[in-house]
Amino acid sequence: MVSRKVAIHGLAALLLGAASPALALTPEAFAQCLNGLGQQAREQGLDPRVVERALGQAKLDEKVMELDQRQPEFTSSFADYYTVRVNDQRILQGRKLQDTHRDLLAGVEKEYGVPARYLLAFWGLETNYGGFYGNTPVLDALATLACEGRRGEYFSRELINALRIVQEGAIDTERMRGSWAGAMGQVQFMPSIFLAHAVDADGDGRRDLWNSLPDALSSAANFLRDLGWHPGERWGREVTLPADFDFRHAGLAETRPLSAWRELGVRLPEGDPLPDEQLQAALLVPSGHQGPAFLVYHNFRVILGWNRSEAYALAVGRLADRIAGAAPLSRAPVPAPRLRRDQVVELQHRLNERGFDAGEPDGILGPGTRAALGRFQHAQKMIADGFPDAQTLRRTGLISDDAAADAPSR
Repeated sequence: MVSRKVAIHGLAALLLGAASPALALTPEAFAQCLNGLGQQAREQGLDPRVVERALGQAKLDEKVMELDQRQPEFTSSFADYYTVRVNDQRILQGRKLQDTHRDLLAGVEKEYGVPARYLLAFWGLETNYGGFYGNTPVLDALATLACEGRRGEYFSRELINALRIVQEGAIDTERMRGSWAGAMGQVQFMPSIFLAHAVDADGDGRRDLWNSLPDALSSAANFLRDLGWHPGERWGREVTLPADFDFRHAGLAETRPLSAWRELGVRLPEGDPLPDEQLQAALLVPSGHQGPAFLVYHNFRVILGWNRSEAYALAVGRLADRIAGAAPLSRAPVPAPRLRRDQVVELQHRLNERGFDAGEPDGILGPGTRAALGRFQHAQKMIADGFPDAQTLRRTGLISDDAAADAPSR
């Protein structure tokens, strides 16, 4: 017998076709898929009345499909990402909110071991401190994405988890609003994360991440603790590197104790030596050897458990530091040439063809591609920092001399 899950996703595939555009999902196909999802929810023990009422209101959202299919024309450099997110307004607002909610934050830190500055940083980056956490009906978004087919299995699970949240009484369907991808509340939890980690901190009997700040911040702290947060340790720190530093040591794949980085000449931004400790750290240089350098510790990897982007995790750490009074970076991030995703795919193909394994070409300048680019630079007797500056891209043949002359370089 074919399982209900297989039947639903088989239906989506037949309705859409592997290469069909997102907007091929018709209202009739959506309604048929929704019926199947409702049956799956009932088979998993949800109250039929909740399922019927909630899914009976769900609507196909073409804007959600467009956003899911849309690929950014250009990749975003660390300089672009960081400058927008760790800005003066967000730092100052975070400091003000730290004073306003001092008692609440102290209580959360005492219970979960996560300092206030980190909770504020997550809150600030996710929703600008509750200023905007999305206005898309979550059930519409998740049902649309489940039936669209591209990531149907994942979003089907999240839709059923959202129905469980409605069933437990955390929030009614009309007020369950969030991002176009279904992330919800002041700290933008997906439904599965909500069910596993959200807490009722204010004792009103509901886990309300929309309207209860105690619930939202405690839930964020609980999630981080469950991910393995080490109380009493920081995320990492900015450092400076010696002029002859071998950048092949950079990247999350290589960890050394602080004492070993100290022996390699890595120092604090003010020039003082690193602590002579055994704390394990990896080195990141997100905008090349002319930009800032960071040693990152265990809690940085915990932040990656929240969001797999290294740029996001660095922004969380640095925003937390700035809220706590730290100085700006001693070296500003360096702009990189703007590359379209198809250009990144071409770069990955070129690296692979030359024997520098960048993995399956996907148009994303992730750690694997950066590492491959660093190996290419080393073979070319360049500084092997993995940074796609104009000179490096010219050497790969990706851009011409004329284009390189107009692009940021070192």
